[in-house]
Amino acid sequence: MSAHAFEQVVEQSGAQYCPFMPVFGAPQVMFARGRGTELWDTDGNRYLDFLSGLAVTSLGHSHPAVTQAMCAQADTLLHVSNLFANTVAPQAAMKINQLLLETCGREGQVFFCNSGAEANEAALKLARKFGGRGRHAVISAYGSFHGRTLATLAATGQPAKHEPFHPMPDGFRHVVFNDIAALEAAIDPSVSAVLLEPVQGEGGVLPADPQYLRDVRALCDERGLLMILDEIQTGFGRTGEWFGFQHAGVVPDVVTMAKAMGNGFPVGATWATREVAAVFQPGDHGSTYSGTAIAAAVVDAVIDEMRRIDAPRLAAERGAELSGKLAALPGVVGVRGAGLLLAVELVPGLDAKAAYQALLQRGLVTNAVTATALRLAPPLTVSSPEIDEAVAIVAAVLQELLP
Repeated sequence: MSAHAFEQVVEQSGAQYCPFMPVFGAPQVMFARGRGTELWDTDGNRYLDFLSGLAVTSLGHSHPAVTQAMCAQADTLLHVSNLFANTVAPQAAMKINQLLLETCGREGQVFFCNSGAEANEAALKLARKFGGRGRHAVISAYGSFHGRTLATLAATGQPAKHEPFHPMPDGFRHVVFNDIAALEAAIDPSVSAVLLEPVQGEGGVLPADPQYLRDVRALCDERGLLMILDEIQTGFGRTGEWFGFQHAGVVPDVVTMAKAMGNGFPVGATWATREVAAVFQPGDHGSTYSGTAIAAAVVDAVIDEMRRIDAPRLAAERGAELSGKLAALPGVVGVRGAGLLLAVELVPGLDAKAAYQALLQRGLVTNAVTATALRLAPPLTVSSPEIDEAVAIVAAVLQELLP
């Protein structure tokens, strides 16, 4: 469905104008339903979803295990305030703790929230409380993306996004990604933490060099800083491991997560080692919906299903298959990323936005993550025939666009 069709739907609802604040721009398509890797728009046209709602629906659309858990919990208990407990949140928190214990060998504690930005907000507050008065600064990387709230936007290393909202909150500085000397030079007595993505998703699907992350870990240990890893886009199997930091063999102090942990249900979490989490006291942080029963039931079901199918293995295998086939296409310079979080770099002269729009018209959902690269992040459950179909669509579009 086109933007014009969207406007017609709005008009038919009785509105005299679009009811949404204009922060997203006109939609390209209006989707009506989804199943697995497939989507259908309101005109009945079929699409292959190779974006997963920005790395969210990693188990595919309308996954039966997630749907069943959500419906059963909705029929039992949706929400009570955090003055009380529910039976589901402790199970979900323990499953997250178990994943972190298995992947980095440290036990920790979890704060549930509603989104990745909120998970990073909690991590930033934790860093300030850990550092103490006067030791509040956080270093992050240019090209990073950590959220749209004022604090997480300040942590985001994209100055153009800051411009409309100055003055930005104090206490954030940015350094060149993958440059350990630049990071070390930025540390002074006011710094409490370093915040990094194992793969910069919105920055262009740029992986951190494993040695760089190991050097950051050593530097944090040497200077008494927290190492906070933003796994919002990379977590829960997307890169071929449960978490992106595993590729470097590092042990973080704080991990933020969201997106795939809810498979489309809005939920996020901040995990910290017990020693770090202990700096929070009652009243230091909170959220009305922290650990609400229905969100916890979804997280519980997602982790169980991801373990059952061995999601990291699927991502690694399907990612190698997809990247290899894409890299062989005329018009492709190279493919970067990890697992099923990939960027396809196009030959000079090809416009990624034009390619994205042409792919969408042919029924393949991707996005132009930079001016010259397409981002692909299909469900981890994507099949080989679906990969072949998607690659054939990419090949046809690039053939049309090549001079």
